[in-house]
Formats: sequence, structure tokens, C-alpha cells
Amino acid sequence: MLSIRSVSVFLFILFASYFSSSTFSDEMQNELRFGSVAMDIPAAMHRRLTPLTNYLEKALSMPVSLKLSPNMKAAIKEVADGRVELAYLTPVAYLKSHAAGQTRLVAKTVTNGKASFRLMIVVRKDSSINKPEDLFGKSFAFGDKAALLQRAAVVGAGVPLGRLGEYAFLGHYDNIVRGVLNGDFDAGIAKDTTALKWKGKGIRVLYSTPDLPPYNITASANMSDEVLEKLQTAFLSLDVNKREHYDIIKALDKRYTGFAPTSDAEYDVIRKLVAPFAKK
Repeated sequence: MLSIRSVSVFLFILFASYFSSSTFSDEMQNELRFGSVAMDIPAAMHRRLTPLTNYLEKALSMPVSLKLSPNMKAAIKEVADGRVELAYLTPVAYLKSHAAGQTRLVAKTVTNGKASFRLMIVVRKDSSINKPEDLFGKSFAFGDKAALLQRAAVVGAGVPLGRLGEYAFLGHYDNIVRGVLNGDFDAGIAKDTTALKWKGKGIRVLYSTPDLPPYNITASANMSDEVLEKLQTAFLSLDVNKREHYDIIKALDKRYTGFAPTSDAEYDVIRKLVAPFAKK
């Protein structure tokens, strides 16, 4: 039979546990931490995201603080583990965070009125390369080493990386196109907006992926449904035609024109493309 002292100790521990859990839960609901993949130096990312966090503070009536990650791996882990409640992620980063921590999508970005994008393999207009298989043994230009989707798109076109003659990483898409135009590379990968911009200037599109879902806003699994719904409303309410919203959207990316609804199923096309790299 338990003594009065034992019962008192048990009740104290139970109460302390509940209080601690409740306090943690309340803290999560009363402050939102916003992370991001490291697409720029911290100071630049801070400038790009601060107008958005200020907007969210007003829309949600709660403090929103930036907690920027030093690299993509850290950004994925932090939102998957719940150390940040919100994150601005690439399509592949979202998939990794979802697999690790059941993160949920809030919204996806819209670029120049389009809520999807394509990756394109480009060659010179006068090139003898007419189909993806003609790239075997040829030189190829990629952008960023961390951009797994670029390599996945080439493999998805039927060109294993091992069949290329050589390849290099040039950073920006415009550098890739210029490298192809100058004859430094036989072909390269570019986002649709860049490829089509150069299409009438000596560049030809050899191959295009299907429409792919773009960058997104991802929420941690421990975010309440109520806050998630408020966030979705806030992002979808941003209107580039309103002066006060224009600056918020363009600060994040000059090409963005807003946000659109999305779902996990929409990212299945990305899952399929990166599947060959899953264990690499």
C-alpha cells in the first residue's frame, strides 16, 4: 500500500511533467521559428526573408523569428526535428524533411505566374546533337554540386552520368548557357526561364522534364492544424498586385509573383526522378 508521502511524490512528478509539456506546447504555439536552405550568405537571406516574417507576425498575431541554417542538410534536419516550425525549402529538401520527420507543406512558390517549372537540356542551335543519347561521350555543364535534381533530370532523360565524357559545375544557369554557346561544353542543364530566354540567341532545347513542383514553405510535424491553416491563408493571401505585398514577395525572389496551394502527392514526380540517387 502506498504511503501518503509516496502518493505526494507521484502527484508532484505527474504535475511537473504535465506542466513542462504544457509549457513547451504553449511556447510552440506562441512563437514561430522560420528556417531556410542556405541559398545565399546569411545577411542576404536575412534581408530576403525579413519582410515575409514581419508580414507573418501580423497575420498570425505571434512573434516570428528567423533561424537560418548554414547549409541544406542542417535546414532539413531542423524542420524535420521540429527545431524550427517553418522552412523555405527546395523540392528535394522538402522530400528529405518529410521522410525524416513527416513535415507538411504550407504552400509553393509561383514564378512569373506559373506554379511549376521544368529543367531543360540545352545545346547550341547548330549542334549535331539531336537526341539525349547523342550526349554519350560529350562534355556537359551543371550548376551547383548540391543541386541533385539537375543530375536526376539528365539521368531521367536516359543519360547516365557515367556515359558523359566529362562534366563540370558552373554555378548559375546563365554561366551554363554561356559555356554551351562559347563551345566550352557540348550541352548543359538550365531552368526553363533561363533556357527560353536564350532560345532565340543561339540555343536549342534538346530535352525537357515534365512540370515539376517548385520551392515551397514547409511546416514541422508538431505544428498545430490551427496554426498551419492560418499560415496557408496568410501565404495564399499575398497578392503581387498590392503594393504592400509586392515588396514582400519580390524581396524573397524578384521572379516570384506569389504562392499557390500544393500537396505531398504533387512532389511524387520529384521522388521518381531522384530515386536512382536515394542511396548515394
